[in-house]
Amino acid sequence: MKSKAYGQKLGGEDRIVTRKRGVWLLNNPSTNKGLAYTKEERRELGLDGLLPDQVLQIEQQVELELEHIRAKSTDLEKYIGLTRLQDLNEVLFYRVLVENLPELLPIVYTPTVGLACQKFSHILRSARGIWITPNNIERVHEILESAPFHDIRLLVVTDNERILGLGDLGAGGMGIPVGKLALYVAGAGIHPSKCLPVSLDVGTNNDELLDDPLYNGYRGHRLTGPAYFDFVERFVRAVRDVFPHAIIQWEDFAKTHSFSLLERYRQRLPSFNDDIQGTAAVTVAGILTALRITGQSIRDQRVLFIGAGGACIGIARLTSAAMRQAGATDREIQCALAAFDSGGLLHAGRHIEEPFKREFALSRETLERCGVSERCHSNPVEMIRAFKPTVLVGATGRPGAFTRAMVEEMAEHVDRPIILPLSNPTASSECTPKEALEWSRGRALVATGSPFGDVTYEGRRYLIGQSNNVFIFPGVGLGAIVSKTSEISDEMFLAAAQTLADCVSEERLALGAIFPNQSELRDVSFRIACAVVRCAREARLGRAIPDDQIESSVRSAVWYPSYIPILAEP
Repeated sequence: MKSKAYGQKLGGEDRIVTRKRGVWLLNNPSTNKGLAYTKEERRELGLDGLLPDQVLQIEQQVELELEHIRAKSTDLEKYIGLTRLQDLNEVLFYRVLVENLPELLPIVYTPTVGLACQKFSHILRSARGIWITPNNIERVHEILESAPFHDIRLLVVTDNERILGLGDLGAGGMGIPVGKLALYVAGAGIHPSKCLPVSLDVGTNNDELLDDPLYNGYRGHRLTGPAYFDFVERFVRAVRDVFPHAIIQWEDFAKTHSFSLLERYRQRLPSFNDDIQGTAAVTVAGILTALRITGQSIRDQRVLFIGAGGACIGIARLTSAAMRQAGATDREIQCALAAFDSGGLLHAGRHIEEPFKREFALSRETLERCGVSERCHSNPVEMIRAFKPTVLVGATGRPGAFTRAMVEEMAEHVDRPIILPLSNPTASSECTPKEALEWSRGRALVATGSPFGDVTYEGRRYLIGQSNNVFIFPGVGLGAIVSKTSEISDEMFLAAAQTLADCVSEERLALGAIFPNQSELRDVSFRIACAVVRCAREARLGRAIPDDQIESSVRSAVWYPSYIPILAEP
């Protein structure tokens, strides 16, 4: 029943017709309804007597599953329980997730997924997705053809080298594509039969994993150099042959590979890197939303980045595009963006090995024009005093990277400083929202990459929005699929950022939140998908869908997790 259960409709079929009967249906997560099978279905499908007598509605099943999850004592146990539910009953899993996103997002994804990836070999109950290794790369076409469904439209692919802020987790990195695709389904309604998680298990340099006798990944050191790129090339060619309508999301690749793979493949097949472009879009959206509060234009901002990896460089690129669209000149943009890496300020007078960092190295002319002296090169506080940033962005993975002195110095020259500590998991955040608000005397506009609770400062309650890529990638993916775009462009991510900024309610803005509530994710994703479809059409990259048909085209592709009739084949 590989493709009969779900055909070519993006939103899924309205019924399943099958020759299978009895226990097979209960053991298949795509067909299992548990006690929600009707009496008639039980008789026709050989299930009578295999289940207790009562018939439950899906709402009752959701209530029971929430009871099970909430009874578990740790988040990791909750993660394992939800994974087990996904293996047993796909529709019920997604219904539980869709209806309880704010509660369960931190379980199925960050921060809990990080711990699950670290313990992957010891908690794995059943394998999910496709595993490509040096042992089977020669048969990559055959392996992709063995995927559970034929009409794959979306692959989330990782080589496991930079999992969140945790580094090389080898085969354990598969938890990230699995989790990301769960969010595509729950957050945007992409049908699960259209999704495929992939691990490019090229080995690991994590000796702790290699020394573990129970480690279940490819036991060898990572491929490097030409061998690595040849491996990825073979995979991409196979994807184009086997799944010609699919898009690829590159996920958690180290910066040594992420930029080169993005540039190498983004025009060969529709693909993007969420760590670079998704992070950029959600961060720029947060800045644009904060500017709704301050009443300023993005062209007038000055942004200081603490960190210069893929995330910050991606944010800087998209911020430049937003400023340019708002009318800023190249000269103005050069004076508006500055970044520190582990070696200090990026500027033309120092050796910078990574080429992607050089594009944001301040020239000598810019340093002079902005009044940035040599003492600023290694001292962020001095840089803030001279550069006078209005926005502080951190993606370092280093707790405490934003110091009291830095935030207090910002607050000296900016009425409402925008403070964005983006690192996750929570323990890696550059500062806490409470610290940012206290150090700025309650004036900072704060959003974090990890979930934090509300903060009360001097009797006032502040909502802390989460700068979570989940607000961007599901909608971008849905829009790319519906539009059949040949490329996922930077303009699409800017459109996504602007759309997300428009989604934040006035009520949340009044409480200081610069991102929506996660319960609004489906509506946000729908609006972003429509914006991406429109952008693809205007750039002549995708289908020419008229404005009055865009919403209906996107809506018809959205799946809501509900049981459908299962009929015995005559």
